[in-house]
Amino acid sequence: MKRRLMTIVALVLVLAMALTITAAVGGCKRGPKGVIKVGVAGPMQFIQGQHHWLGAELAAEEINQAGGVDIGGDKYLIELVKIDTNEILSVDDAAAAIERAITVDKVDFIVGTIRTEAALAMQEVAMDHQKIFIVCGASHTQLADKVAADYDRYKYWFRVTPINVGHLVTTSMLLLQHVGQVVRDELGIQTPKVAVIIEKAVAGDPLAAAAQMVIPSFGMQVVGVWRPSPTATDMTAELTAIRNSGANIIYTYFSASAGVTYAKQWGELQIPAASVGINVEAQAKGFMDATGGFGNYEFTLNTLARIKITDKTIPFYDKFVERSGQFPTYNAGTYDAIYIWKEAAERAASLDSDDIVAEMEKTDYHAAAGRIVFDEKHDVKWGPGFVTAVGTQWQDGELVCVWPYGWQGITYEGTVEYKLPPWMLGD
Repeated sequence: MKRRLMTIVALVLVLAMALTITAAVGGCKRGPKGVIKVGVAGPMQFIQGQHHWLGAELAAEEINQAGGVDIGGDKYLIELVKIDTNEILSVDDAAAAIERAITVDKVDFIVGTIRTEAALAMQEVAMDHQKIFIVCGASHTQLADKVAADYDRYKYWFRVTPINVGHLVTTSMLLLQHVGQVVRDELGIQTPKVAVIIEKAVAGDPLAAAAQMVIPSFGMQVVGVWRPSPTATDMTAELTAIRNSGANIIYTYFSASAGVTYAKQWGELQIPAASVGINVEAQAKGFMDATGGFGNYEFTLNTLARIKITDKTIPFYDKFVERSGQFPTYNAGTYDAIYIWKEAAERAASLDSDDIVAEMEKTDYHAAAGRIVFDEKHDVKWGPGFVTAVGTQWQDGELVCVWPYGWQGITYEGTVEYKLPPWMLGD
């Protein structure tokens, strides 16, 4: 009996020591209840999905190293689940991947996605399961409109990046006006001719329509509209036609790999027209290599640059470059999305989606891309004092910020002047 009692006491002491050690490791609970699973959804074979993952990875590491997510005094670690949606090539694959992540991998919430057609399908799956879904890539207003039309079903949806397609149109048009003024000042062309080239995708449709209606109001003339495939590997025909149109400016929209094809051939052929608009591939550090150096002077709307938008911008930018050897595209906004979810969950002191949604609606967060506040449709607010986006241009092989440059009194520290391609100047 005495030997049995001593054995029991020894077991109790071992158990107590084990519990003490467990409590001391990072201050985080272990086991299923000590982990928050974040689904990171994107086309992982493409730069857009890779940057979804890298942004999320940096956020998860920082949060976990700081002790995790504090929910009412209980600490939880972030665990990332990679969801390869293959959405650039297949919308059906994207919806199936999200369903699997929710039902099999048991993710708690989802960040990511780029292609609107896929995001719409993924949105339905996430709403079916009442999972918070934070978009970090798809821009169409259809996604946000659903929140207004059926709040109870779609309230779990939010967009952190990019600004929606309506704001993208507005901002990209501001970039176009900026270039138009330079063309007037430096070339003496008072009514610049504009060629519009926009990939054939849902998000591009409102841009194409808006371009034809709005550009003439800027004192410019639209000379044609071209709609190549998002994955086009040859645009010689389109660029030759643009050259023949006499265009002085090319207004662009490319969200996928066709952006490299376009910029490479534009530079190779030295089309005598300034290129400005949206080219996601031109946001990447590898863009110059991908275009063989011919992408120089490409000017694109961007979310980030190595300038001081907020105190978080340059530290995040540098950390991303150090980790990946790449510049962060707007898809790396998964970094901010996870922090926004974390702060909302901590304020709610709950892991219940409804409780977190209520707190996310109160978000006022100074992110790497600017001050993030959500509107009534759970869309990120745009404009002075919020997220403005930026315009970046490749100059002499370096990606620099050239806009806003005095717009609404805003010039971010580190911004430089825009340059026309030298072949337009006869150099």
